[in-house]
Amino acid sequence: MGYETFIARRYLRSGRFFISVSTWITILGVTLGVAVVCFVMSMHNGFESEIRNRLLGTTSHISIFPFREELIEEYRSVIDKVQAVDGVVAASPFIYYKAAISSASAGDGIMLRGIDPELESRTSSLAGSLVAGEYSFAPVIDVDSAENVADTIPGMLLGKNLAERLGVYIGESVVLYSLRGEDLHRKARPRVAKFYVSGIFETGMYEFDAGLAYISLASAQRLFKTGDAVTTVHLKLDDIYKAEGMTPLIDSVLEFRYDVVPWNVVHKNLFSWIAFEKKILFLGFILIVIVAAFSIISNLVILTMEKRSEIGILKTIGSTPGSIREIFVYKGMAIAVFGVVGGWLIALGAAYAQNRFEIISLPPDIYFISYLPIEIHLIDFSLAGVVTFVVCFLAALYPAHQASRLWIIDVLRQ
Repeated sequence: MGYETFIARRYLRSGRFFISVSTWITILGVTLGVAVVCFVMSMHNGFESEIRNRLLGTTSHISIFPFREELIEEYRSVIDKVQAVDGVVAASPFIYYKAAISSASAGDGIMLRGIDPELESRTSSLAGSLVAGEYSFAPVIDVDSAENVADTIPGMLLGKNLAERLGVYIGESVVLYSLRGEDLHRKARPRVAKFYVSGIFETGMYEFDAGLAYISLASAQRLFKTGDAVTTVHLKLDDIYKAEGMTPLIDSVLEFRYDVVPWNVVHKNLFSWIAFEKKILFLGFILIVIVAAFSIISNLVILTMEKRSEIGILKTIGSTPGSIREIFVYKGMAIAVFGVVGGWLIALGAAYAQNRFEIISLPPDIYFISYLPIEIHLIDFSLAGVVTFVVCFLAALYPAHQASRLWIIDVLRQ
């Protein structure tokens, strides 16, 4: 250990009360700045990851839409072709339209999705999201039928919040209404179809749980008068981050007849907003560290004034201006080390507490999810540390340079 480092350590533990307290206040400022940015960026990582996982658990990695026509009629051929592509795990068709729904006590407008339950289970996590009932659309006898007690009605899956709003539970009946395909100029009446609630799901995404329902693909084709066609085919990949790169390949396999869209394009607005907000918060962190840097400058300037005589002695025994600069720069970097390590530890502790006890909750109707998830990325912690070291180093240069310029004769005169 060089004598510059030894003296810097002694200065860091200065015996003068004011210098010692101001040093620790400066370290505390750097620590809080690093802790805040690491925690907030980890919060954004968790938020983005949770939203992505829940969205893709309900939607798809790649969606295939009709290019010019309204429907995909040869959807079975499309599924066979895309499932042969390396990297595609499974494909499933569905119909997606708006409809009205009513129960004995309430009514609402919803998004209705018609699916093939077997194929859908390979591409989404819907079956694992059920909190009540069964993942089935099997018909049951409609005992409430006024005309024929032998009539059967198919099942449907409702989002948890939607079921609560309608006041229905497993086995109870609801009615769907659709005007799609009707000529509205001829006093058209909506088509009506009765279903029973076979299952209730909860994805954790309020937007889906409060306004989405599933019925069988055949029932949806009858209700919306689509014939043997679907509105979309969605794909599940072995790696979601391959979606953008595989889109041109799938498009070419389908002879460019369809609109092939990866998940990051479908949900571009949401994820772009999250990424932009993260950048803004990082800029805010830099401002916090810059404020702490002014504390480092003032701390080292005061130290220079307090240690004028000792600096003169060091120069008298042969210390060079470069050595004097190193002493003060070392102290500034020591503050950065304590601040960064302390900030990392606080951020890690806060992240563990939040994930373990869910201390901070969120209104699900605004933020899609009910609590604030935390996901730690090493790159974020490293970036915060590097920026802090750079700012602290630059802050220490000015007072270190001023200390190195002290003349021995000026010190002796005092």
